[in-house]
Amino acid sequence: MMEIDYSKTLNLPKTSFKMKANLAQREGLQLRDWQKAKIYEKSIADKTKPVFFLHDGPPYANGDIHVGHAINKILKDIILKYKRMRGYNAPYIPGWDTHGLPIEWKIIQEKGEKVASMSVLDLRNECKKYALKQVEKQKKDFVRLGVLGDFDNPYITLKPEFEAEELRVFKEIYENGYVYKGLKPVYWSPTTETALAEAEIEYKNVTSPAIYVKMDMCQDGLDKIGLDKASIVIWTTTPWTLPANLGIALNKDFVYGVYKTEKGNLVVAKELAKQAFSKMGLDYELIKEFKGDLLENTHYKHPFIDRTGLVILADHVTLEAGTGCVHTAPGHGADDFIAGNKYNLGILSPVDDKGHMTYEAGKYEGLFYKKAEKQIVQDLLETGYILSVEEITHSYPHDWRSKKPIIFRATEQWFINIMDSDIRGNALKALDEIKFYPQWGKNRIKSMLEVRPDWTISRQRVWGVPIPIFYNKQNEIIYHSDIMDRIIAMVEKEGTDIWWKYSAKELIGEELLAKYNLNADEIRKERSILDVWFDSGVTHRSVVVQRGYKRPVDLYLEGSDQHRGWFQSSLLTSISSTKDKPYKQILTHGFVNDGQGRKMSKSIGNTIAPNDVINKYGADILRLWVSSVDYREDVRLSEDILNRTSDSYRKIRNTARYLLGNVSDFNINEDKVDYKDMLEIDRWALNRLERLKKKLEKLYDNFEFYNIFQEISYFCIIEMSSFYLDIIKDRLYCEYKTSLKRRSAQTVLAEILKILVRAISPVLSFTAEEIWEKMPEELKDSESVLLTSWIPVHEEYIDDKLEAKWEKLSALRKEVNKKIEERRQKGEIGLALDARVVLNIQNKDYEFVKEYSDWDLSDIFLVSQIAYETTPLENTEIEGVTVRIDRALGEKCQRCWKYSTEIGDSEFGQVTPRDAEVLRLMKQNGELNEKE
Repeated sequence: MMEIDYSKTLNLPKTSFKMKANLAQREGLQLRDWQKAKIYEKSIADKTKPVFFLHDGPPYANGDIHVGHAINKILKDIILKYKRMRGYNAPYIPGWDTHGLPIEWKIIQEKGEKVASMSVLDLRNECKKYALKQVEKQKKDFVRLGVLGDFDNPYITLKPEFEAEELRVFKEIYENGYVYKGLKPVYWSPTTETALAEAEIEYKNVTSPAIYVKMDMCQDGLDKIGLDKASIVIWTTTPWTLPANLGIALNKDFVYGVYKTEKGNLVVAKELAKQAFSKMGLDYELIKEFKGDLLENTHYKHPFIDRTGLVILADHVTLEAGTGCVHTAPGHGADDFIAGNKYNLGILSPVDDKGHMTYEAGKYEGLFYKKAEKQIVQDLLETGYILSVEEITHSYPHDWRSKKPIIFRATEQWFINIMDSDIRGNALKALDEIKFYPQWGKNRIKSMLEVRPDWTISRQRVWGVPIPIFYNKQNEIIYHSDIMDRIIAMVEKEGTDIWWKYSAKELIGEELLAKYNLNADEIRKERSILDVWFDSGVTHRSVVVQRGYKRPVDLYLEGSDQHRGWFQSSLLTSISSTKDKPYKQILTHGFVNDGQGRKMSKSIGNTIAPNDVINKYGADILRLWVSSVDYREDVRLSEDILNRTSDSYRKIRNTARYLLGNVSDFNINEDKVDYKDMLEIDRWALNRLERLKKKLEKLYDNFEFYNIFQEISYFCIIEMSSFYLDIIKDRLYCEYKTSLKRRSAQTVLAEILKILVRAISPVLSFTAEEIWEKMPEELKDSESVLLTSWIPVHEEYIDDKLEAKWEKLSALRKEVNKKIEERRQKGEIGLALDARVVLNIQNKDYEFVKEYSDWDLSDIFLVSQIAYETTPLENTEIEGVTVRIDRALGEKCQRCWKYSTEIGDSEFGQVTPRDAEVLRLMKQNGELNEKE
């Protein structure tokens, strides 16, 4: 009898794919290989494929990337990698927003007192150098995330070709009649001395004085109510705007009362009287009541400036708080401005660029507005015009960069006309043609567009694209299409520095000066620049069209804050220039909070930097986390969450390793088993694989990546590792290496591997490439997994009857496992292979189980033997099926570890007949060696 080392006769898995990923070190090498092999260029080389264009919204080129950037770039990368695999030419052109106040402000702070001696061109050059440095820094970080794109040719808003196209869009919108210059109240930052767009403000709680102020009625109003004396009471949380008061607004439909108090006859809305007089601490008696329209166009006296104001009617007056009588300063509020315009109140805004009161504020001239506010309150208390004062906490707009409070202030600005043009209507109509993910995004942007005021597109800074408009000495606008064309051509050649580099005479040129009979010495240039939201808002032209792609693009994908930012600015510039929408679909993601759901903040110390995650765990773990969370809402990230993500990753990696190890000696071209010849469980596994493919296609197409992660994890961990791979292990390891049984299983493993590597590649790109490298060459169709194609669903492998049959077998297996575990807990058996399963099947739905051979059924249950009895056994959850677990009969096979009553072979020792037959084949083929 031969002495054999049985372990050396097994078909054990063989692969160099390591169990330990070592991602942080390995990914950098993989990036280098992708770049060297020009994988991105090859992935979009076939121009005959249909185009899928995801347009990248430009991050601002200032500071390190954060996890919000990471989730955004990774989501885009997942989509584009999948689309390429599905046969699309899906380019990715990354971009950066490089103009604007934050960079200019940073340079001003860095240079300090030196700024005063710097020319505009010097300051702009410093801004440019800083911005480009930030672009390179962020570019490196985005590439490290595993994002595949044209990073050698990104779009950058400071580039001359971009700026020129931006001005062409401005020209079109201007010539379409949508651009105007006017005096209107706008968000103004006294800190940075510029107008701000709505998207550039954020709200914070502040404490402000809330005051009730009486304003004495003039005779025309007193005659209307039939009294000798009375005062209208207003309530305001911005006492500093009282010097700008020109009116009091009432609502024509409200009932107002005149109340007798110790402070005189006071007018307030009847419905608010109880609340208001309680605040004022006054007893009150109603002596008159009237509708608001009674006092329209009557007058009152300003409480501390020698002038009268007008009582007007306005729909924005509500009964939510105050007195129903609204202090109206058209120079300091949008509603006030609109209402004041109807009554020709005029515009008064006695605050300068720095937030200091002007001469129009009288005695408060020169005071910063908040300091003036304190003095105004004090003076009104002394004169008795304040009836109540209290400190209240309320939400107030702040500059999103300086974090300081802003003010509403009337200044001359350039606007795009949203309110009195067809832009709003056309934009709202376009929303119906756009698909939103999630769907609530449509209502969000719609509600914003419905109430959006005119867009303030001018900024009083120098780091940006100038508004190329000229004025004559009468301050009238000089605009001619060919002058604009000349400016644009110069910008395309030299960049927007020309606006500060050359005089008006040089910019317009002798020929055009003569053509329009212009005196160069009497011409001045506009000093404002375009809003950076206009910069990024025209990328549908400056990038998409300019690079030869068609509009509308397939997808815009950004954070949910862009409903009021980039999504709107892109839509408005597109509608106003071409009447068409810029995108077909919008996908938004939420913000990233810490593990407790708190906003990440450096002051709290709960921020997590992407680079720290990458250095510790690897980019693939960060990518897997992004794919595992429901990005449609705010998501959470912490060390604990990353550790759990790493655990999930290891399970997927181990499945891949097992698959690789068991196909190492399999050549799909020579060893593949036809579907009809496969073992039933192998056909079941293919059935599950095809169903998975079908689900994944739908989930990827609908951008439901969090469900993809769940489906792949369930397939790998539950269906494969805990079920199918367990069941076929004996076949893989113990059957003869070229046997039908083993090749049948290997055929399925190869198919699973081919799909798994593709399914995970958009998410776990580094790991998928590592798997690809270790796969047998016959299973690959390209040099990189990022260049391969998706394998279509084989509908013929989806078998509902087989599915139902194996659901029952799986349920029975669970019941058997429970009984085995009960015996194990009692110490009656050790391994499952120590068991003999005795079944009593009275349920007709389970009669089919008896059709399986004892050997095959024992493989399914992972036990040594199967037997049947007709007497009732231990109950299970399955009605009509009872089970008993006995110790297996016979002896243990030294090769497969199963127990058998037929152990013992004259030539090969303590093995089963099956194992003896395999060893005999090995000996015949010269593959068996005696133990040394």
